Amino acid sequence: MTSRRETQLLARAAEYSAAALRNIRKEFPNDIRSTMRFAGDFPNRPRDLYPAFYGCFDWHSCVEMHWLLVRLLRTIPDAVPADDIRTALNEHFTADALKGEAETFRTKGSRARPYGWGWALMLHHEIAGWDDPDAQTWSANLAPLSAAVTDAFLGWLPKQTYPVRTGAHNNSAFGLSRALPYARSQTENPALLTAIQDAATRWFSADTDYPAGWEPSGADFLSPALTEAELQASLLSRTDFAAWFDRFLPELPAALLTPATVSDDSDGQIAHLRGLNLSRAWCLLRVADSLPAADPRQPLLISAVEAHADPELDHVSGSDYMVEHWLACYAVLYLTAGSRDQAGRAPQRAET
Repeated sequence: MTSRRETQLLARAAEYSAAALRNIRKEFPNDIRSTMRFAGDFPNRPRDLYPAFYGCFDWHSCVEMHWLLVRLLRTIPDAVPADDIRTALNEHFTADALKGEAETFRTKGSRARPYGWGWALMLHHEIAGWDDPDAQTWSANLAPLSAAVTDAFLGWLPKQTYPVRTGAHNNSAFGLSRALPYARSQTENPALLTAIQDAATRWFSADTDYPAGWEPSGADFLSPALTEAELQASLLSRTDFAAWFDRFLPELPAALLTPATVSDDSDGQIAHLRGLNLSRAWCLLRVADSLPAADPRQPLLISAVEAHADPELDHVSGSDYMVEHWLACYAVLYLTAGSRDQAGRAPQRAET
């Protein structure tokens, strides 16, 4: 972390973790989605289907907010209520609860493709790389769910002819980006990594003159242009990425560098735009960091990073539940971007 982002994180870490702890245990209201296979085939309550990830309004938000808690506990344990976080994670990451999550995923499927899938694998990756006794137990307990998610990716990616270029959960690039570090860590079974690399090449390698000036749409929390660029930055060498980015966005449109205006935090779709500003900040930071040194676009990108992120960091909690049940995840993703995110990036070649 840069000193600036580190200072911002330390000032807000207790607030963000408190919001996450409240929300992962808040079962209602809940936007539960379940395909009914026969009369009466519907849960009485969310935790009947999701014994670990029943809170935060919906499954994928609950998964990513658990990632937030692990990330903070792992990186800045002295700045957060570490005992409270461990207690909550021990409650939710039991072998039985996560076995139930895997069973639900395999039998009922998941509508959060690939968004929630990628976050589930990112959660496991964050835990598995941590030399901590609790984390090793949690990692072992998560293995059945990660195996189910991996199988789902392997069944889906080869037949997905076209990417989904949207600013919400179906966004193809962001889901792959979240799954990529976990895939890279599976050195004994590279099938998922190969499938992600093949899909990204098929979908994005030939993209040119992307119409990023059309962004944003009214309910975006992701930038289709920037999530694609961030994924490519993770897969390509620095030199190859710069060449691809030159073709993809020959010019940086003002619309992509200007923060979105949020008019109503209580409207779940409009409130997505707060997440757009923070996820854009993360993507812009990753893109700037992936360009060659002294690239003339870097100062413009970094200026846009701060313009997007700084006003949003104070909106993460204390506003409306439509914001609070998920937004802290994007604040922490941005504020902790650094060496651990580089696990998803290709090895860099020397500049020529």
